[in-house]
Amino acid sequence: MSRQQNKSMQTGAWRLNLVRSGFILIAIGLGWRLIDLQVLNPDFLRYQGDARHLRQVPVVAHRGMLLDRHGEPLAISTPVHSVWLNPQVVAEDEPRLNELANVLAVSVDNLRSRIASNARREFVYVRRHITPELSEQVRALNIRGVALQREYKRYYPTGEVTAHLLGFTNIDDVGQEGLELSYDALLTGVPGLRRMVRDSRGNFVGGGELIRPAKAGENIQLSIDLRLQYLTYHALKSAVERHNASSGSAVIIDVRNGEVLAMVNQPSFNPNNRAGLSSADFRNRAVIDLFEPGSTVKPFTVVSGLRSGLFDEKSIINTHPGVFRVSGHNIRDFRDYGMIDLATLLQKSSNIAASKIALEVEPRQLWQDFANFGFAQESGAYFPGEAMGSLPDPSVWRTLDRATLAYGYGMATSTLQLARAYTVLGNDGILMPVSFVKTSGKVRGKRVFSSDVMRQVRSMMKLSSQPGGTATRAAVSNYTVASKTGTARKAAAGGGYHEDRYQSLFAGIIPADNPRLAMAIMIDDPKGGDYYGGLVAAPVFSEVMTGAMRLLNIAPDDLPDHHLKVAQQ
Repeated sequence: MSRQQNKSMQTGAWRLNLVRSGFILIAIGLGWRLIDLQVLNPDFLRYQGDARHLRQVPVVAHRGMLLDRHGEPLAISTPVHSVWLNPQVVAEDEPRLNELANVLAVSVDNLRSRIASNARREFVYVRRHITPELSEQVRALNIRGVALQREYKRYYPTGEVTAHLLGFTNIDDVGQEGLELSYDALLTGVPGLRRMVRDSRGNFVGGGELIRPAKAGENIQLSIDLRLQYLTYHALKSAVERHNASSGSAVIIDVRNGEVLAMVNQPSFNPNNRAGLSSADFRNRAVIDLFEPGSTVKPFTVVSGLRSGLFDEKSIINTHPGVFRVSGHNIRDFRDYGMIDLATLLQKSSNIAASKIALEVEPRQLWQDFANFGFAQESGAYFPGEAMGSLPDPSVWRTLDRATLAYGYGMATSTLQLARAYTVLGNDGILMPVSFVKTSGKVRGKRVFSSDVMRQVRSMMKLSSQPGGTATRAAVSNYTVASKTGTARKAAAGGGYHEDRYQSLFAGIIPADNPRLAMAIMIDDPKGGDYYGGLVAAPVFSEVMTGAMRLLNIAPDDLPDHHLKVAQQ
C-alpha cells in the first residue's frame, strides 16, 4: 500500500472517531439533561406544563338573599354565564367572529378591536350575564379561545314595589343602593378557588381540583311585611296619580319594636331593568328628602304644653278672632274657633292655639320635647344617605320662630322620622331605634315621656278622624285612630313660600287605645284643586290600614254596641 493511501486511511479514521466522539458527547449530554429534568429537577417541566395548561379559576360565591319577615324572597341571585375570550389565542381574522358577534348582538369590529388592544392579556369580557339560550349558541360555535364563565345575576321578584327600599347591585353583584348597600358585607360571600386544565383550544376542561370552596353570603330576613308593602305601594301610587302630584312617600312602623313594616315611594323604578335611569331615580325619598311637617307636629306641641305644667286637658285657649299677630306677622286659623280646649286644637288644627302654647313654654324645654321625639337625630336604621333633618338651636329663636315651630314650620324632617315620632306616642313615651331587619326578643328603647301624657294626647287625637275633625277620611271601620293631618306650603328657592304649591301630610296610630302601627304619608305638590292633607294623604291611611288590620288579625277596638255585646257573649 502506498504511503498516500495509508495517510488517507488514517485521516478517515480520525474523522470517524471525531464524529463518533461527537455523537457520544451529545448522547451523554442528552442523557444528563434527561436525568436532570426527570430525576434531579423534575419540577421544571411540570411547572412549564402547568403554566401552559393549568389555571387557578375563582369560584363565584352565591350572594345571600333578602327575605321579607315571612320568608318571601325579595332579592335573589340566579346563575348565568358571561362570555370571555383570550386575545393571545383568538386571532383577529378568526372567521367565526362574525357569527359570535351576531349571537351576542355586538359589533364584529368592536370584537377585533378589543382583541388587538388587549394582545398581552389572557382574559377579556365580551358580554356579561347572557341567557341560557345564548350560552348554548356560543358553546356550539366552539371557537378556540372563547369560553363561558359562570356568574350570578341579581333578580328582584317584587320589582317596583320594593325598589327604593332594597336598592340594587351592579353587574359584579356588589350592592350599590338601599339595603343591598347597607348589608353588602353580610350578603357578599367569600369566593372559592379551583385548579382547572385548559385544552389546546384555550377552553377549560370540566371538573378540576377544588382548592378552596366558595362560602355563600348570609340570607337576611327583613322586617318588611310584603303584604303591607303591596297595600301601601298601590294606595300611594293611586293617590299620587289621582292628584297629579310630583312624588310621594309612606312608611309604616311597628310601634312596639321600631320595625319598618313597609316603606314605599312614588314614582318608582324597575330594578331589573335600569336602562335610561339616572341616580335621581334611585333616591329613597322616605329617608332622604326633607320637608317641613306642618300641622302633623301639633300633638308634640300639646305634649310640651302638658309637660310644662302650664296646661292640662281642661285648659281653654282663646283663638278669637281667627287671626293672631306675632312680631308683625299674622298667624291664621281656617276660621274663628273662639274659645277651645286642647282636644279641639287637634281636632280643628288650630295654628293660633298651638302657637300660644309654644310661646308659653320655655324655649329650651320646647326644643328638648321635640328632640325627644327623634327629630334631627339618626333613626338607628343606618340607611344609606339617611337625612337627619334639622331642629334650630333655641338660643337663636325669635318669638316668631317659636310660634311657627308649633305648627311645623322652621324645622325639617323625613317621612321615616315623622313615622318614628308617632311611634313614641303609640309606645307610651318610649323612643325605639328603627330597624329594617326582623328583630328577635325584646328590643330596648329609651323612655322620653311618661305614659300618662302619651295616653292623654292619643285620646285627644282620636277626634281628628271623627265627624268635625280634619281627618275624617282617615277613619277605619271598627277601629279607633289617633291622627293628625298637615298641609305645608312648599318653600321657594329664592326664599319664602309658594302661594299655590303644597305638601299634603298625614300621620296616624292604630288602634288608638292599644297601638300597633304608626304610619306617615307625604304627597308632594298635588295639583288639580285638592291639596289639604285630610283630602289627599288621609285616604291613603284609611285604605292601607283597613287591609292591614285584617292581614295582621288585629282585634277591633271600636265595634258598635250590638256587635260588642255579641263579642262579649
